Parts: sequence; C-alpha cells; structure tokens
Amino acid sequence: MIEEILPPGVRSSEAFDDLAPAPLFPEEAALMAGRRPRRQAQFATARACARRSLAELGLPPAPLLPGAGGAPRWPAGVVGSITHCDGYRAAVVARSAEVAALGIDAEPAEPLPRGVLGLVASDSERAALERLAAGSPELCWDRLLFSAKEAVYKAWYPSVERWLGFADADVRFAPSGTFTARLHPSEPPPDAPTHFEGRWLVRNGLLLTVVATTTAPAGHDDAPLLSAAGGE
Repeated sequence: MIEEILPPGVRSSEAFDDLAPAPLFPEEAALMAGRRPRRQAQFATARACARRSLAELGLPPAPLLPGAGGAPRWPAGVVGSITHCDGYRAAVVARSAEVAALGIDAEPAEPLPRGVLGLVASDSERAALERLAAGSPELCWDRLLFSAKEAVYKAWYPSVERWLGFADADVRFAPSGTFTARLHPSEPPPDAPTHFEGRWLVRNGLLLTVVATTTAPAGHDDAPLLSAAGGE
C-alpha cells in the first residue's frame, strides 16, 4: 500500500499484523527484554519489514539498533524510516546517494484525541484544516496533520540531530494527495533543510504520509522527489 506514494529508488515492506514469525538479533531482543508481548511483537515485525526492504538493496540481515533520537541506525550509505500503529507496520529504505532525507508515518484514520490538535497546529494551520474539512469532511485532517509532522521529523532528524517541534514546521495539504512543510526552528543548524514535500494516502482505515528528498547535485539545493504533479 505505501508503495503507491513512494518515489523511484525507495524500497518498502509492510505488514498488517504480527502473525508471521519475526526473529530478532540478540542485541535487538535485549532492547525488548521486559517489554509487553504486544510491543515486542510490533517491534519484531517492523524490524522484519526493514530487513526485507534492505534485502531489496542487496544488503544482508543485520541488527537495527536505535541511534540518536531513537531512530534506527541504518547501514552505511542508506537512509530509512520505520512506522507502526495498530494494524500496520512498515519500513522504507533508499541509497543515500539517491535520497537525502526519508520519513514515513502511519496513523489510524480517526480524529485526534480532544486537546491534541492545539498542541500540534498553529492558528493558520487550523484555519486551513477547517477549509479542507468543509470540502472533504470524511477525512480526519487533524490526524493527517499530526502524521505529516511525524514524517517531517523523521526526515529532518538524521541529518541534523536536532529536535524539531510541532510548531517548527508549517504544513499545508493539497486535496490531490500532496503536502508541503516549511521549517522554521529557532537557531537552525547550518545547511539544515528549510522545506520538505510529501505525499499522503488514506486507505483501509489508515493514514499514511511520506517525505522524501533527492540528493542534490553539487551547487544545487536539495530537490524534492515528490511534487504536486505526482513526482513522475
């Protein structure tokens, strides 16, 4: 399902339950020691998805341990992202020579709990969501905003290793299935990204968001892999 909104060069794997056996490397199992069985199974399935995606790049199975910020430490020369929510787990990877930034997120297609939107959205973002909801009231635009900002953070953090809060990204959606994110953190690191573009999809009770940026040629800014024209 997620492959529908991924650009060329990005490999993916997904699962909708934890029924298939998903063995862990000893180092990974140690991380999960003492966790609830449900969380252990979720973690194992997500790691299995990641290893299947890496195999499509020709890379052998290996432990995927958390690095700075909690994101997996991917093999050298690889960027990737993992997501999981009730009923869904997925992992995407790409060669860093082709893709500079990559982030995905999945959420249930349900409204955010009461009070959460005020923590996630600016006044202007909330006004934009209200306009979108007037045209497509069946979509959970508030949860989609949350998901997009999660994907933005996952794309941002590996390259700069700095926190990016919800208020540091201004996200705007197009009903066609794309979004843009303008980044304005206080004291941004040198050469930090200033914007991302992404795609979104609603299917089978799930919201999926993807951010991906090409590795730019020398002398050029990072170029988006995903565009309002569909990224083709």
